Amino acid sequence: MRGRPHPFAVLLALLASALVAFQPLRAQSILRDAETEQLLLDMAAPLIEASELEPGNVELVLINDGSINAFVAGGQAIYVHSGLINEAGSANEVQGVLAHELGHITAGHVVRFNERTKQATNISILSLLLGVGAALAGAGEGAMGIIAAGQQAAMGSFLAFNRDQEASTDLAGARYLSGAGITGKGMIQFFERLRSNEIRAGYSQADEAAYARTHPLSGDRIQVLRGLLEQDPAWDTPPDPALQERFLRVKAKLFGYLAEPRRTFNVFPLRDTSVPARYARAYAYHKDARVDMALAEADALLALEPDNPWFLELKGQVLLESGRPVEALVPLRRAVELTRAHPLIAGMLGHALIATEDKSYFTEAEQVLRASVQKDRFNPFAWYQLGVVYEARGDIPRARLASAEVQVMKRQYPQALANAQAAEAYLPYGSPDWIRAQDVALEARAQLERVRDRR
Repeated sequence: MRGRPHPFAVLLALLASALVAFQPLRAQSILRDAETEQLLLDMAAPLIEASELEPGNVELVLINDGSINAFVAGGQAIYVHSGLINEAGSANEVQGVLAHELGHITAGHVVRFNERTKQATNISILSLLLGVGAALAGAGEGAMGIIAAGQQAAMGSFLAFNRDQEASTDLAGARYLSGAGITGKGMIQFFERLRSNEIRAGYSQADEAAYARTHPLSGDRIQVLRGLLEQDPAWDTPPDPALQERFLRVKAKLFGYLAEPRRTFNVFPLRDTSVPARYARAYAYHKDARVDMALAEADALLALEPDNPWFLELKGQVLLESGRPVEALVPLRRAVELTRAHPLIAGMLGHALIATEDKSYFTEAEQVLRASVQKDRFNPFAWYQLGVVYEARGDIPRARLASAEVQVMKRQYPQALANAQAAEAYLPYGSPDWIRAQDVALEARAQLERVRDRR
């Protein structure tokens, strides 16, 4: 049998835990999809205008996470979980969530959250230090009481602050929906969905449970918001049917891409010939390596809408990833044309051109890949493909610059610094690429210094 630990040992363990209690969660994977990103931007656009933020400064990012969540983290970026898209019943519900998250941005809650986290951490550490002092004086049980009280005070203060933020942000979201002329029914429906999930999961809706929650009770939020939104002139405004159709397609597309194929075929059986069902099955067949079936679904979609760039992208992706890059060129070129060289689709076209292993395509590949990274620098795969083109052409300085771009995004700062400095040494002095090599080197060096300072 093991003996009871000494109170001082427990105090040291608690002190160590307090120092990491408020560290950020580990990074989550980001999903990049041109159609989904465009849909989120279009859904948010009138809300961003109503919030008086600059549209170009608000970024929407899709996270590969099955939980029903969205959050703001730094700057003006809204992160939307794939689970939220899957759970929401309409585009209007998602707009209600986006309106809420915009409220966090306009209120500066990220900065205030960090300040409050620091305050809570300070309370915890102070109580621990007082407890250590009491333990050293021989009052072991008293020391544990001091720590427990301090920890409870810190957490209670932090959670109450967070609940107040969420309540005020609900009201801001309602204002933005009203200003955009968008009905608030979706916001109410989404909170009702959350409340149903909470009840099914066994979470109490009683008032005494509210103390330990990070958000106000869903029932309370619904009551407050319903009283406000039902009086709004936009309450009976019908949602945009075109936006809803796009939402259903994207929802099915993500389901087919993320779920196990067997599950997709159960949810979207063959007898369902709707566009969303075909979309989901196309990705499921592709994941299941049933290329002909995936192409059949893609062709059925294109028969309905021959100039739909997302359907063309789908067909090109299936062909490319099935080892048929030459056939993928026609639909991908058309998709690039229709989307005015959307960076993600242009990056895929560049990949297909290189995958043909026909050097005569490399000039076109360089053009489309450069266009891709100029519009979206945060696309490591496009940078990698561009590096392949440069290396094949013998342009080693630019190949090393492309490698440095990828390495910075992967947080491989020593390698990024070495490649950026090597590229700078051999690129034409004062050229745009030479300047970019300097910028990448400065970024990598700054990140290395931050890591060193933390240590």
